[in-house]
This record gives sequence, structure tokens and C-alpha cells, in this order.
Amino acid sequence: MQQVRYFLALAGTLNFTRAAEECNVTQPALTRAVKQLEEELGGDLIRREGRLSHLTDLGLRMLPLLQQCYDSALTAKSLASKVKKGEVASLALAVSQTLNLNLLLEPLGEMHRSFPGLQLKLRRGTGAQIAAMLKNGDIDIAIGGPIGDGWDRLEIWPMFEESFGLLVGRDHHLAMRNDIDLDVELIKEARLLVSAEHDHAEMDTAALRRAGISLDHAHEVDSVRDLEALVVAKLGVAILPVSTLRSSRVVQINCSAINIGRTVAVYSVSGRPRSREVSALLNLVRSTDWSQRLAADEINFA
Repeated sequence: MQQVRYFLALAGTLNFTRAAEECNVTQPALTRAVKQLEEELGGDLIRREGRLSHLTDLGLRMLPLLQQCYDSALTAKSLASKVKKGEVASLALAVSQTLNLNLLLEPLGEMHRSFPGLQLKLRRGTGAQIAAMLKNGDIDIAIGGPIGDGWDRLEIWPMFEESFGLLVGRDHHLAMRNDIDLDVELIKEARLLVSAEHDHAEMDTAALRRAGISLDHAHEVDSVRDLEALVVAKLGVAILPVSTLRSSRVVQINCSAINIGRTVAVYSVSGRPRSREVSALLNLVRSTDWSQRLAADEINFA
């Protein structure tokens, strides 16, 4: 970086003496550094012609790249200093594909107020992907359904339990029925929709099969919002955790044959140092009354 700095000063002055003064070094020291940089890059960067020195073609081509390199180095140094002083912090959070982010807005809002300079890195993933991110240190904390991993360093704090239900558009014929419990035979006639990223660790497909419900030919959709659009368009009936999709355009209906559920939890890694921000979010999530939060969320879309 010193060699680059000396070259940039020389490119700006085209004078070795003035460039050395600008960099607060002796002229021989600056000349040696530029020569070393030229050897590194494999050619002359400046043609030395006394007062008429000028950049070579290689020097002209290297100038913007080396300027960008030097500016990036200064930015990195400044950022490292701020991180060391605690002025800049980040929090990497992974959330399962089928968890409604609205449920986390209150604790995340509190984090924003408590740590206004915090950089949030939000990731989505399946249980297997989240487990891998935790192991690799790509994330600090995760929230979602079962991730299907028996790793002994995995710390788990259950938040709430919920069942899976059927989701249809508000004007779907199944939504018009007054049955307290929908007969499974009616579901067999409908084309089912599932999230393509649904976790086998949390969706008990074997239990559904025993009830006569097969997902073998179900539509698979990557995005929950796309799934909602297909449900509203009557292109299928979705099977999802009850909190996944809250929308005024859809309605959940009861079917006791779908007797499966999941436990949503917060995950961390035992023995791994936690920043104050990670500890704060963990405490906020663990101290939240999730039964009340879920009830309020349900009322909002009733």
C-alpha cells in the first residue's frame, strides 16, 4: 500500500521531489518503492525525463485500478478502527423460509432503537441450510422450525408451537362451507400447494400419508407470496404452518386429518462468543409472550 501511495502521489505531481515531500519521505526511498512496484507489475509506470516525466501506457492503465485499490484499503482501515472501538456492529440472523417475519418485527424494531448503527444481515433458508450456516459461523443466531440436526453444540430455546392448516382463497368453495371440521375426502379432490423449501424435519409427510393425503403431485412454490397468489387464483389448496401466511385475501380452514405441527425456536451455538447485540436479540426473543403475539397477529387478519 505504501508503494501504491507513492505512485499515486507521483502520478499527481509527475515530479519525484514534490511527490516525496507530499508523502513525507526521502526522494531515494520513494524512487525505490516505485521501482519495486514496477517490478511487481512487470513494466515501467513512469518515464523519467527530468522535468518532462510522464506516465507510460502501463502507468495510465494502472492508475485508476491502483487508486481504487488504495481507496478501498483506506475504507477497510477506517471500518476496522470503528469495529474495534465498537462504533460499528452487525448481526447475522437466519430465518426459516416458512416463518412469517412480521412476528419478529417487534424485537427487531427494539434492536433498531437500542443500536441505531447496527447492520442487520437477514438470511432465509431451510432447516438444513440454517444448520450449515450456524456451523460455518455465517450467522450469529437463527429462528425457525426444527432444523433436523443433532449437533451437540446447538443451543435451542423453544418459542411457540403451532399446527399446520389448510389455506384457501376467501371465495374458494371450501371456504364457504360451515363445517367445523373439513372432511379429508374433500381435500383429496383439491390440488395441493406446498412451499418448495418446506422442511421434512418439520412437515410430517408420513402422518399426512396415513391420513390419506399425499404431496407427491403437489405444486411446489419457492416464494410464500407466490404461493398466496396461486391460492387466491384457486390453483390449489396450501398446507402451511398457521402463522406463515397472514393475509386478508386468504382464509384458514380446519381439517383434523392434518394433525401435524412444529415447534418454532431460536438457535445459537454453545461456546461461541456473542456480541452484546446478539445477546440482546436473544433475550428479547426469549422474553416475548409468543402466545399473546400470535393471538394478536391472528386477530389482525381475522
